[in-house]
Amino acid sequence: MSVLFISDLHLKPEQPAVAAAFFRFIREQAPLADALYILGDLFEVWVGDDDDEVFCRQVITALRNLSDTGVPLYFMHGNRDFLIGQRFAQETGATLLEDPTHLTLFGQEVVLMHGDSLCTDDAEYMEYRAMVRNPQWQQALMDKPLAERRGFAKDLRETSKEKNRQKPMEIQDVVAAEVDAIFENSDCRLLIHGHTHRPEIHSITKEGCAEKYYRIVLGDWHSKGWYLMLYDAGFELVEFEIESPDSE
Repeated sequence: MSVLFISDLHLKPEQPAVAAAFFRFIREQAPLADALYILGDLFEVWVGDDDDEVFCRQVITALRNLSDTGVPLYFMHGNRDFLIGQRFAQETGATLLEDPTHLTLFGQEVVLMHGDSLCTDDAEYMEYRAMVRNPQWQQALMDKPLAERRGFAKDLRETSKEKNRQKPMEIQDVVAAEVDAIFENSDCRLLIHGHTHRPEIHSITKEGCAEKYYRIVLGDWHSKGWYLMLYDAGFELVEFEIESPDSE
């Protein structure tokens, strides 16, 4: 028995190698799992569940094919696909998760997050996050025509990329105090998140506590892909090469 976790694939038709790796993962790896959790930023951008772009429909079909096999599928919003809604959930067979989500897996308490809410040193980003997660702001955007939303999303991504290039890398990472608060305010000893694109298993020792705490950061998919395999005996952060579709 095993549960799989992925995040930060940033799927878009302009990166066919990553897309091909995702479709292969959904066909071959995911059906062997007891559940698949997608912790945000599956897409580079999502402008609404009414997007009829061919690539979007292909991803939805792949996820539906997986859920139809009986593998439970869970999705948590990221900072790129925060507009995913109930229509997407119904079409894919996914269950939408709150951020954070607390659950029990293989007898242990686990907290799942996208991870961006832990990056509180980046005050500018936290203001942006509060804006785009506001239901009234989202509804105002969804009231605009699809073409206008696509243009807005493109401009927003270019602005965000430029701002990130100008920011020190350290303020774009999680804040230790925020991580500590997660462990202190819950019974969990395992936190799983993405967002930072810094895949690693962090072992944390608490004073006066014999047991270790773990923060597992999922990797983004670019030249390599990443997934976390959680099972009864432990966990494994798996890395694999992403090959060009032409090489297959």
